[in-house]
Amino acid sequence: MVKRIPSDINLLFAVDKPLGCTSHDVVSRVRRALGVRRVGHAGTLDPLATGVMVLGVGQATRLLGMLTLDRKSYIASVSFGSETNTDDSEGEVTRTAPVDAKLKDEAYARGVLDSFVGPQMQVPPAFSAISVNGVRAYKRARAGENVDLPARPVEIFELQLLSVLVDGEQVVWNIACTVSKGTYIRSLARDIGRAAQSAAHIVSLRRSASGSISLAHAIELEGVSADALRAHAIDPVSSLGLGRVDLPSEALARILNGRTIDAGSFGECLPEGSPCALVIEGQMRAIACLEQRRYVMRDVFPQGIEGVS
Repeated sequence: MVKRIPSDINLLFAVDKPLGCTSHDVVSRVRRALGVRRVGHAGTLDPLATGVMVLGVGQATRLLGMLTLDRKSYIASVSFGSETNTDDSEGEVTRTAPVDAKLKDEAYARGVLDSFVGPQMQVPPAFSAISVNGVRAYKRARAGENVDLPARPVEIFELQLLSVLVDGEQVVWNIACTVSKGTYIRSLARDIGRAAQSAAHIVSLRRSASGSISLAHAIELEGVSADALRAHAIDPVSSLGLGRVDLPSEALARILNGRTIDAGSFGECLPEGSPCALVIEGQMRAIACLEQRRYVMRDVFPQGIEGVS
């Protein structure tokens, strides 16, 4: 068994994923750039999509599943006149429909978009990563199988029209939306087309935010380096929504051994039972719970997670 070498870099960061590469491609390129193996990501993006992709290196990979990324924001272009088997421009056309003149009217477009705001049931695209009897839906679809995915509950929090572009018979709605985790913008485009008595698919998609992490936090993939990541590290404490407790360096040995720590005057404002981040010299060393005025270790990080601001 190969022993895992501890990473010298342990932090969360975001990249602005470029067009055409998969989420796995992004992880592979970060691994090569940093010379480390332990790299993971939270929330995939299709090759056609660009924008915010959150990653973790080293010990910070353990935080990816804890991040509250329940809301995602996107800017998308929806083209009318046809549906595809992938619900985007990379797929084969499966249905065409007239592009009525009303689709060029911004007032009409806003009315259609407004009807989608709120909780609803959405059928995911056949070409998606959803598992069907242990096999990804997109693998079944590529093999020519008829993939019939059940509708799932999602919520559209905001859906705004940015512009209507008209080029001859081609009509494209540029939209901005904030949606719940698990919402497929490709499916939303398909359903918008049907609601407008037409057909539609996505021609461009850009994720502008994932949870509280926006494009302002993201760096270009080509610029990934240890120095760049440290300069743009995401604060693990605030991104997890935890209370922060700063402890003296002599508390580190107890943390690493998983022993409880007397709260004393540390974290006096924290309510009993609440999870919190234990920080020593600017690094997050543990996530603990306050129980009977003692910090009980829940997750311990032998290599401190950087980026605490």
